[in-house]
This record gives sequence, structure tokens and C-alpha cells, in this order.
Amino acid sequence: MPDAVRRVCLWSGPRNVSTALMYSFAQRSDTHVVDEPLYAHYLRVSGARHPGRGDVLAAQDADGERAVRGIVLGPCARPALFLKQMAHHLVALDLQFMRETANVLLTRDPEQMLPSLIHQIPQPTLTDTGLARQCALLDMLEDWGRPAAVLDSRELLLDPASVLRQLCLRLNLDFQPSMLAWPRGPKPYDGVWAPHWYRNVHRSTGFQPYRPKQESFPDFLRPLLAACRPYYERLLERAVRA
Repeated sequence: MPDAVRRVCLWSGPRNVSTALMYSFAQRSDTHVVDEPLYAHYLRVSGARHPGRGDVLAAQDADGERAVRGIVLGPCARPALFLKQMAHHLVALDLQFMRETANVLLTRDPEQMLPSLIHQIPQPTLTDTGLARQCALLDMLEDWGRPAAVLDSRELLLDPASVLRQLCLRLNLDFQPSMLAWPRGPKPYDGVWAPHWYRNVHRSTGFQPYRPKQESFPDFLRPLLAACRPYYERLLERAVRA
């Protein structure tokens, strides 16, 4: 029998309001959310030295294929399952499971994103941004006849209600106004890495108004910015507009 659960995978880059979007979907009456179920797998396979690495490896199953079977495609007591994921976590995995999920790509202008990323990863690479991986996923899913919805963080923050309405339409879900606000503070479904990454979103009670960064862009990041730009521009062309 076809799976009755609507499974939504958000494939984000870092510092892209992905946690706020997870909080938004958690306010729906019909949705269960999961925070980055492939993080431990990524850390094990890549060897990446992220903040809180030991805590993540201790808290999660580091076998990605098992996490896919048990969590992404596993039992869910609600009609919809929203999985906040990072695009760069898709390493050494069979991606065929994405034929069974609705997939959303969340991107952000790298000129705005990279200065935030260096607070957690001081010397980021193109892989750390997830942008090249997102473009590869875009192509793969289109080849399968399962095109991904693309969101841009700026467009989402300019008009959350409009962008979420359009996204829900793409996902065959009803828009619920409850998605626009959530309680302040940590959430029970936060990953154990939340103290390292979620400080700002824990202060929020909804999507914050878009404000571009005012500080000057770090010179040492300019080569990485140039490498990121073509991937971001390609994703932005497909993004839902406010």
C-alpha cells in the first residue's frame, strides 16, 4: 500500500533560517518534526570537527542507512513528517529514498551566510555551504520527475505567510496560520547541538524581519564567495518569491 504519511525533507545549507522553518512546521496540528537525523552519520563519515561533535555522535545513530530506514522512512504517528536536514550531510548514502519524500531546498545569499558560518566553522569550504550539493540534488530530482521546491531565506523573511502558503501548496498541505509563531526558548525536538547553533532562534517567537548584514565582508572569504555565487544564483532562479 502507498505510504499515507507526507514526508517532507528540507535540504538546507547552514545559517539559513532552517531551524526557524522547523519550528514553523512544528506548530502545525498534523506534523511531527525531526532535527537533522543524519548529522551523526555525516560527522562519522566526513570526520568533520564541528562544535559538540562528541555529543552528536553519542546522541544519534551514526549509521545513515539505518537512520533513513528508521526515521526518514520509518513509522510516524501523524499525517505529515518534516525532517530538517543539511544538504552536505548526504555523504556515502543511497539517495533512492528521496523518491519517497517531498524535497525542499533552502538557500541563502552566501554574502550574508558566510560571515555567520565562520562563528562555528572558522575556515569553511564550499562543501560546508551545501550549495554545490543542493544544485546536484536539484538536477537529480528533476531527472526523476520529482522537482524540489526551492526557498530563499531572504524571500521567506520578506513575507513568511506568502512564501509558506506557496510552499504548502507545492507540498499538498493546507497552510495553517499557526506556522507563523512559536514559543520562545529551546524546544524538546532540538538536536543536542542546539547550544552551539540555535542561540539566536531561541530568542525568537516567529520569523524575524529581513535585515541584511551591515558589517564589511571578511576579505579571506572572498575566494569562497566567488565559488559559491554560481550555485546560489542557479538556486535563486527557482526560488519561491515573496
